[in-house]
Amino acid sequence: MELRIQGRAVGPQHPPFVVAELSGNHNGSLDRAVALIEAAKNAGADAVKLQTYTPDTITIDHTSPEFRISGGLWDGRTLYDLYREAHTPWDWHPTMFNRARELGLIIFSSPFDSTAVDFLETLDCPAYKIASFEIVDLPLIRQAARTRKPLIMSTGMANLGEVQEAVTAALEAGCEDLVLLHCISSYPTPSEDTNLRTMPHLGEAFGVPIGLSDHTSGTAVSVAAIALGACVIEKHITLARSDGGADALFSLEPSEFRSLVQDCRTAHSALGRIHYDAMACEAENAIFRRSLYFVSDVAEGELIRPAHVRSIRPGHGLPPKLYDNVLGRRARSSIARGTPVSWELIL
Repeated sequence: MELRIQGRAVGPQHPPFVVAELSGNHNGSLDRAVALIEAAKNAGADAVKLQTYTPDTITIDHTSPEFRISGGLWDGRTLYDLYREAHTPWDWHPTMFNRARELGLIIFSSPFDSTAVDFLETLDCPAYKIASFEIVDLPLIRQAARTRKPLIMSTGMANLGEVQEAVTAALEAGCEDLVLLHCISSYPTPSEDTNLRTMPHLGEAFGVPIGLSDHTSGTAVSVAAIALGACVIEKHITLARSDGGADALFSLEPSEFRSLVQDCRTAHSALGRIHYDAMACEAENAIFRRSLYFVSDVAEGELIRPAHVRSIRPGHGLPPKLYDNVLGRRARSSIARGTPVSWELIL
């Protein structure tokens, strides 16, 4: 159960595919957007992801209450105003794609309507991400799937039936490489609301690689997701949270993102396999396990009593489980304190 995105293998047997989400953290500057790409590369990310929309392709300029956000990080703002600030201008995309490719970094995007898919195809976008809010947009999913590029879908807010509809739409439209990301669409997400145990259930239900689109603060939740089988981790990146921006509050700074990448890879390597025998790295310490030793002198022919023998470190004597078998026997010859117990010494 694996796929490839621009040659990079993604699946349970491979190191996690870590995606740096740029979103609106460019703060309206192409130079900053390029700097974010460079920061993601330096932090060890496998890929960067953009969001391809304009305020007019994602909503309309309207001030009625249903077009205005109530509560949360963006309280009081109209959808149009927020997306006008956060969108990545389409004429920046070629520069950003070129810079990522110069760095050897995979770059792809989330399209939010059909025109975005068409535009991204002109840039040879190697994969597509369907955002949580768009998982109910089955025509968009079908169009992205028809490109036959790998498709990553976030499941935030979707119930199991809606995920099933989205998966069916993708597969019927020709998608052969699909990843589902567990996601909570709250910004930032309280860690206790993440419900990571949902993630492996997604994999079992749909038979695809799984991952996490993580909007919590910090890195702990992403690392925990690796232990539950996440193959993909998506996390927002910013140059500095103090610079502000639509997504800054729940984004990682470059040094934090570097820690995320390293810790996720360490967590994956630690999973290993089911194994109960001693590892090679333990060999030198095996001699320090407990074993039976004579802890007082014993005369030839003397009956061996509890005062003579104890289970102590190191491990050169008989195993402690034989303690009762040793007591009551006699010493074959005189035995000095500090001698490991062996059958050759007793009758």
